[in-house]
Amino acid sequence: MTATALVTGGAQGIGKAIAARLVGDGFDVVIGDVNGDAVGRTAAEIGARAVELDVTDPASVSRCAEGIDDLAVLVNNAGVLRTGSLADTTVDDYRLVMDVNVLGPLLTTGALTEALAAGDGGAVVNIASMSARTSVPGTGVYSASKAAVVALTETAALELGPRGIRVNAVGPGRIKTEMTESRHADPAREERTAALIPVRRSGLPSDVADVVSFLASRDARYVTGQTLYVDGGLLLGTIAFFQAAQGG
Repeated sequence: MTATALVTGGAQGIGKAIAARLVGDGFDVVIGDVNGDAVGRTAAEIGARAVELDVTDPASVSRCAEGIDDLAVLVNNAGVLRTGSLADTTVDDYRLVMDVNVLGPLLTTGALTEALAAGDGGAVVNIASMSARTSVPGTGVYSASKAAVVALTETAALELGPRGIRVNAVGPGRIKTEMTESRHADPAREERTAALIPVRRSGLPSDVADVVSFLASRDARYVTGQTLYVDGGLLLGTIAFFQAAQGG
């Protein structure tokens, strides 16, 4: 029997790459996304199944969970960003970002715990961000939400470990996606930025998908409660940035 994997927010970008990689790994992949038309197109393109899913709505999450009795992998990828200073962040901005980025993984993991525990135990992979470790001005409460994802991952690992469920997170760095394409549009700026990343390039969605594949696999059977940053070493680049600023 083919093992099932569910990827939330999988219609495009990093989520789409993760879903495609898991299809390649032999999973029966279900992609859940609030954009019903887009998720249908993506599922047809990569050979997955589609379900319309609003991770902030308990009823929507419950409907999704009802159709899954045995789940090997849950990837909580759905996420949103609202730019602007903290002073300009509205209550609606806060609720949207925190509901999608934090409440979403909480609801889906809770609703699917029994399905994850049904077999030999399953794996949950939450998509955090390097912003959990280094706050970025002008991104509102995004960094706070991703720091919460890291804390949620650690708590879930402790609580679900006895049931055979491993819970880890991946923290993408500078990744080229539809959401960030405007940042990569200027070739000169992209070259300058890449020069400050230890591996000398921005990341691709496939870079993240490959790490998710590892954490979802038996190769990571003794790994839980960890956040693995997929950033090309960018978080280590403080000195490089200072040197660049000093012209040396």
